[in-house]
Amino acid sequence: MTAGRLIVWRHGRTSWNLQDKIQGQADIPLDEVGQAQARAAAARLASLAPTRLFSSDLQRAASTAAELAALTGLTVEYDKALREIDVDDWAGLTMAELADLHPEAAARIRAGEPQRRGTAGETVEEVAARFAPALTRAVDQATASDTVVVATHGLAARVGICLFLGIPQAHWPAFGGLSNCNWVSLLPSRHNRWRIEEWNAGSLPEPVMSDDPQPHP
Repeated sequence: MTAGRLIVWRHGRTSWNLQDKIQGQADIPLDEVGQAQARAAAARLASLAPTRLFSSDLQRAASTAAELAALTGLTVEYDKALREIDVDDWAGLTMAELADLHPEAAARIRAGEPQRRGTAGETVEEVAARFAPALTRAVDQATASDTVVVATHGLAARVGICLFLGIPQAHWPAFGGLSNCNWVSLLPSRHNRWRIEEWNAGSLPEPVMSDDPQPHP
């Protein structure tokens, strides 16, 4: 079985987001703005009547998920595979500081080329390889009437969704990052595949009324 809709939701703002610091798996909490973002987004997502709620165990994602749990009565199911990329000793650096300290690595990241984060952190490919199966597990436990919400992190969500959808890695950079507390909405399509309904959305999905008919599940 599979869910009727999958929402992959980035956490609210943190002080490190505001300061352009690399967070990785550093357990940074939401700031006041992030808490307000989570409450507002949760109120919108609650209207989709979600039936399952998964989250990274890092507190910025867990606190975001908690706002939706409070409105829906759902129990948050935590999965470490939904964590952000591990950046090891780069955590806390700004992007400008990274470029000064590791110019070649920063250039490869900007170019979308393979680059391990930090001395012993993860590559983008490794993040996608752990994240995509977590999405598969979440939807495989659901039915066609279920809406599954996953609270997580920006980079991990972007590359993990791309792998989950079977998008070739060369095209991953074409998918932009997610703003704080925005989400990606995915719908099931034919042959046990999924399609993007909305990307980096902050409002509820609207029906597609155009000359471009969408495939039915």
